Parts: sequence; structure tokens; C-alpha cells
Amino acid sequence: MPDAKSTPDLALAVTSTLAVLRCVTEQIAAIEQASKARVSLRPTFRQLLTVAGIGQTLALTIMLEAGEMRRFPTVGQWASYCRCVNSTKLSNGKGQGNTKNGNKYLAWAFIEAANFAVRYYPDIQRFYQRKKAKTHGVVAIKAVAHKLARACYYVLRDQVPFELNKAFTVQTT
Repeated sequence: MPDAKSTPDLALAVTSTLAVLRCVTEQIAAIEQASKARVSLRPTFRQLLTVAGIGQTLALTIMLEAGEMRRFPTVGQWASYCRCVNSTKLSNGKGQGNTKNGNKYLAWAFIEAANFAVRYYPDIQRFYQRKKAKTHGVVAIKAVAHKLARACYYVLRDQVPFELNKAFTVQTT
């Protein structure tokens, strides 16, 4: 519990922190508005907004970074490009593998989407908890990101809305 002498200093610190927070929030809003004004949204943008855990910023990032989906003949190639699969060791099990291959911005976007999805979607949270019980939390989040990336492949390629029950099958016990 702060003493009477430090209370004015604490109040000043909180007030200045809130002022900085308001300023940063305003600047972020201005940047988001300017970036949306400069980008022409494709029809896939609205479809990406249906995916669990993906909001406007992540949908915009995925839309811009994905490019033409015809260049990915299979969902596995798309997931690899998004860095949502394990890297493999090359040259007789030696070397560092291909951890830098793919698109780092898509990797970031799907990890962020996975974190939001685990927080706000019970079916995805159950999938995450099952994975986490068997391995580390980071690996479990990566598994959720991989599933979201695979779902986004079909959303982008076929221009269809996301269906939670297809991506994360609900198990009945």
C-alpha cells in the first residue's frame, strides 16, 4: 500500500501513462485508416473475416501476403509457405533445415489468429487443450495456426466462408 507521500507521484505516473496510451491509440487508428484507404479490398477479404481469430488487420495482412492462390497447387504447399509446418533437416540429418523459407508475415498472422481463436472459441480451445496435454503450449498453438492456415487456403482459393466444424471437428463423448 503506497504511503501518503507517494500518492501524488503515483497519480502523476498513472495520468501520464494514460495520456501516452491515448496518443498511441489515436496514432494506430490513423495508420489503420490510411492503410485501408490505400488498399483495394478483394472479395476474399470478407471471407477471411469469417475465419476464427482473424480480424480486419490480420485479414488484410493475409490477403496482401497470400497473392494469387493458383500458385499453391496443394494445401500442404500453402501451409509450408505460411511456415506452419516443421522444417526438415537436410543433408543426411545435418544442417539447420529450412526454417527461414516461407512468408514470415503469414506465419505471424496465423500465430496471432491462433492465440485469439484459442481465447474466444470453445471448440478451438478444446483442441488446443488436447494438444497442450501431450506437448508444449507453443507446439499446441502452432497446431492451431496450422489448422487455421489450412482452412484459409480453402477460404481464399474457393472464396467460401469459414466453417468451424470442418476445421475443428467437435468430438462427442
